[in-house]
Amino acid sequence: MHTFLKWALAIGAALGSLPALAADADLEALRADLAQMKAVYEQRIAALEQRLAQREAKAAAADSGQAALAPASEGSAPAAANAFNPEISLILSGMYTNTARDARQDPTGVAGRERRPQGVLPSGLVSGVEARSWNLGESELALSSMIDPLFRGNLLLSIAPDDTVGVEEAQIQTLGLGHGLTVKAGRFFSGIGYANEQHAHVWDFSDAALPYQAFFGPQLGYDGVQVKWLAPTDLFLELGAESGRARGFPATDHAASKNGFLSGSLFAHLGGDLGVSGSWRGGLSYFQAKPRNRVYDDVDSAGNQVTNAFSGKSRTLVADFVWKWAPQGNPQVNNFTLQGEWFRRREEGALAFDTTGITPAANLTGDFRSAQSGFYVQGIWQFRPAWRVGYRYDQLSSPSISNGLIESGALTAADLPILSAYRPQRQTAMVDWSPSEFSRIRFQVARDQTRPEVTDNQLWLHYIMSLGTHGAHKF
Repeated sequence: MHTFLKWALAIGAALGSLPALAADADLEALRADLAQMKAVYEQRIAALEQRLAQREAKAAAADSGQAALAPASEGSAPAAANAFNPEISLILSGMYTNTARDARQDPTGVAGRERRPQGVLPSGLVSGVEARSWNLGESELALSSMIDPLFRGNLLLSIAPDDTVGVEEAQIQTLGLGHGLTVKAGRFFSGIGYANEQHAHVWDFSDAALPYQAFFGPQLGYDGVQVKWLAPTDLFLELGAESGRARGFPATDHAASKNGFLSGSLFAHLGGDLGVSGSWRGGLSYFQAKPRNRVYDDVDSAGNQVTNAFSGKSRTLVADFVWKWAPQGNPQVNNFTLQGEWFRRREEGALAFDTTGITPAANLTGDFRSAQSGFYVQGIWQFRPAWRVGYRYDQLSSPSISNGLIESGALTAADLPILSAYRPQRQTAMVDWSPSEFSRIRFQVARDQTRPEVTDNQLWLHYIMSLGTHGAHKF
């Protein structure tokens, strides 16, 4: 009996504790569910914060060409760090042109010569418009993307009206060097001057200024390396150096016969604010190259078309300045930009006459030295939202030339007419309408006096349209 009583009491105690045990189990389950929910939400928040950081880094890189991207977490997959999700943009351009000048007005009968500035060793580009009536302008296809936390890649293809596709830019750029340093490698536009780095669709006029056409034909590009340093100061100070193979005039492509760096440039830019409404930037740049057999066509005294060539050293100095004004720093309604650049080029070497051997005086070579300056100045006034007017004046000085072929009596000045003394100049006015940041329609007129025998009055009706994501333009 005593044993039975002990068992009965034990069973009663166990049955009495069942509700408490059940309550403890429910509590533990609730705690587990809460912990699981917190873990899930923390993971989602971390993922959203990572995506936000990546978007902010991309936006900063698009605005300034530099970004500081936080290192990937240890748990991130390597494939996600190099996911190909590029920014893609397409620039469409077309125009109607009307010009009085054509080959029939050229007394030499050499097609194209009538638009080349006289007094300048030709760059291969004629001044003013290239084609008359309706014609397709150059289209641009750009792809840009982060590569990883240290690098960014850019590719820009140009599609010419004749269906020729060229690589305008193809470069990698560092993002995480720190200390204000940025390195760019590949194909890029040089940072010299002010307008040289700008793509054609960014220009305030439908053609390049006359000094750019004459001295760089019309933009200086590199296949090489560029290093920039941005000083950690309140005043904007940027120093840069470039080296490699300059593409096009005034250099030549003789990389097959020489290793190493063939051309080089240095530049410095300084800028700051003038009160609340104004800002400015000035710069000084230097470029040098060693062209070999840089050919150009001319007409000798007998009317024969000949091909001449220059070999030697070419040095160009550029000074630039730009001032921008907007009431209270807000350019949306009204703003004004004053911009100008001055160029000075010196070349020395040898000039070969008639390298193709057409005339009796073929393959003559003599010492050659030249010095020439040029400048342009322009003003752009946005007088109401979406509407702008502008005026530009371009001028080249008459060159100072020492020509051994003429001084020795082997040739006369009539055998090298393109080098005859003259001061080319152009005046251009425009009005454009930009209903949004992606579209612009421009009407432009110009008075071209780049050759003494004729004045060319030119007219453009130009559209520029941008599709897709496009990075912010520089100051």
